Amino acid sequence: MAIVSAEKFVQAARDNGYAVGGFNTNNLEWTQAILRAAEAKKAPVLIQTSMGAAKYMGGYKVCKLLIENLVESMGITVPVAIHLDHGHYEDALECIRVGYTSVMFDGSHLPVEENLEKARKVVEFAHANGVSVEAEVGTIGGEEDGIIGDGELAPIEDAKAMVATGIDFLAAGIGNIHGPYPANWKGLHLDHLQKLTEAVPGFPIVLHGGSGIPDDQIQAAIKLGVAKVNVNTECQIAFANATRKFVAEYEANEAEYDKKKLFDPRKFLKPGFEAITEAVEERIDVFGSEGKA
Repeated sequence: MAIVSAEKFVQAARDNGYAVGGFNTNNLEWTQAILRAAEAKKAPVLIQTSMGAAKYMGGYKVCKLLIENLVESMGITVPVAIHLDHGHYEDALECIRVGYTSVMFDGSHLPVEENLEKARKVVEFAHANGVSVEAEVGTIGGEEDGIIGDGELAPIEDAKAMVATGIDFLAAGIGNIHGPYPANWKGLHLDHLQKLTEAVPGFPIVLHGGSGIPDDQIQAAIKLGVAKVNVNTECQIAFANATRKFVAEYEANEAEYDKKKLFDPRKFLKPGFEAITEAVEERIDVFGSEGKA
């Protein structure tokens, strides 16, 4: 099935009580690691680029072509959406133009009416091009590419109004944050999530900041209507930990490792990227999307 827009497989997840993963990528090997995991687990997947990661990788067109060509060269058979994560209005439009199959317009930092109006315009352009749309109400805590949110519970009426714009899935603040969770974090507001899903019955909800949330809370949120869970920090930490471990081993066995040419970046960084694949596979198990391709 390969490259597709995301609305059908995200809605299928909502209808059948599981969630699909939206995994952020940062380079070629990162993308390969995510794709390997999704293919091994036979799970639909969204490969996401933030605005900052896309700039780092050479722009949206480069990212689209990279993901598209890796899907082909790796023989990937599961559904893969190329998704913009937390995009400003103009970035969302640009991604649609260059061939992304799914975009998130994040206007949560704007006045509500402006957020809704711009979401309508993104939806109109996206749907005319076969692209799925995610939008956000209620800022999610932490920082994402310069958008800093203290975190709040998404107002129910704002959520209903956003769904009415025609978006395909909704990111809503329920106490979740981007990045590592502090020790005093009180957990997801599952009672608020239940009110939210009752207000927009059957509509897919997106849980951002999926890294660091206890598995039982994620699974409880999925039962209440979360159909997409975003993961980034967890993969970054897995990569960093595995790379640090390899560096320590290298320093202890420098002559031997030099002889094996393990200084070659393709070998030097391999443990880190293998750790990403393991992390993605583990998240897919938690989300319940294995075998759902």
